[in-house]
Amino acid sequence: MDEQVLVATRRSLHGVAELVIAGPQYRTEGTIRLAVTPGGFGGVKSSLRVSGTDLVRDGGQVPLAGTYRQLGAAAGVDVGVPEGLYSDTSGVDPDETIAVDAEAAGVLAAWFANGDTALRALAPGVEPVIWPEHFDLAVTLDEVNYGVSPGDAGHPLPYAYVGPWTPREGEFWNASFGALRESAELPDAAAVEAFFAEGRRLA
Repeated sequence: MDEQVLVATRRSLHGVAELVIAGPQYRTEGTIRLAVTPGGFGGVKSSLRVSGTDLVRDGGQVPLAGTYRQLGAAAGVDVGVPEGLYSDTSGVDPDETIAVDAEAAGVLAAWFANGDTALRALAPGVEPVIWPEHFDLAVTLDEVNYGVSPGDAGHPLPYAYVGPWTPREGEFWNASFGALRESAELPDAAAVEAFFAEGRRLA
């Protein structure tokens, strides 16, 4: 998988998550929370969800193409970030052109699905949340964050993390915020779950 294609697709999907799904959902339902859904992600109170390279809505689906504003119009929503909640946005402009590669979208959807399975095994009864500002899937247990990210400015490739609110020391803790393992080290949901379980034991 070409890293530049993966990064470009991740940025575009982040824009869809924040501008087209989370922002409109917040304005009508009062929540920015998103969740893993078949083939991608969607709102917890919105009927909009991403599946592969399409935005699925009531009554049909729309290709992830054109600008975010055009995509929102096709889905019947006014695009934009959830105003007044956070400043660390995706940085995507509503008039940017969406660029989603099918293979890259599949890689990221599979990573979110593995993370969702692992988090539910770690914390049964706790709903994992995709937060639109960072576009990561996470839960918090006893002041420790556990999650998976499709990549970001600091780590462009998908990774899993354990982030204690209070810094820890030791070989396991290899990142400024705690512990990080790239997806290449964690080939399936069981491996992600094992990483989280080790983090929980050491935290």
